Amino acid sequence: MPFAKCVSVPIVAVVLLGAVTVNAQEPMPYGPPITLEQAKGIMAGAEAEADKNNWPVVIAIVDTGGNLVLLQRLDNAQFGSVEVARQKAWSAAAFRRPTKVFQEAIAGGGANLRLLRLEGASPLEGGIPIAVDGQVVGAIGVSGVTSEQDAQIAQAGIDNLTK
Repeated sequence: MPFAKCVSVPIVAVVLLGAVTVNAQEPMPYGPPITLEQAKGIMAGAEAEADKNNWPVVIAIVDTGGNLVLLQRLDNAQFGSVEVARQKAWSAAAFRRPTKVFQEAIAGGGANLRLLRLEGASPLEGGIPIAVDGQVVGAIGVSGVTSEQDAQIAQAGIDNLTK
């Protein structure tokens, strides 16, 4: 019996330390879904950034359930970007983190390649969660130019929400 106590105390300590580490890495909680007015403001900021740079893109905004709230296909944007933008937004909302996280992890190779089997996780930068008061209310996804430019447009949209 004393042996069991000696073994169980270190195991409990390891489990508790693991739980603290996991909690520190948890994404923001979900909040109430984005409103149409908020989505329109974000869309205006994103579209302005795309227009300023003459980038033909598709911009998708989803709520906390991944449901499409707004979608804009700018002039000359390829139609294939409609679904890619929606998937980036859905992924950012579903996993409550930017899709850049998946892109960078996969670029690292090795065991991270298993993320390619994570259903719905877009491995392309350009999807960003939208947070209000520390809670995820939706996400934006952009597709049509480079992944970094897509993310620049998405961030400009989010930045417009706080103005």
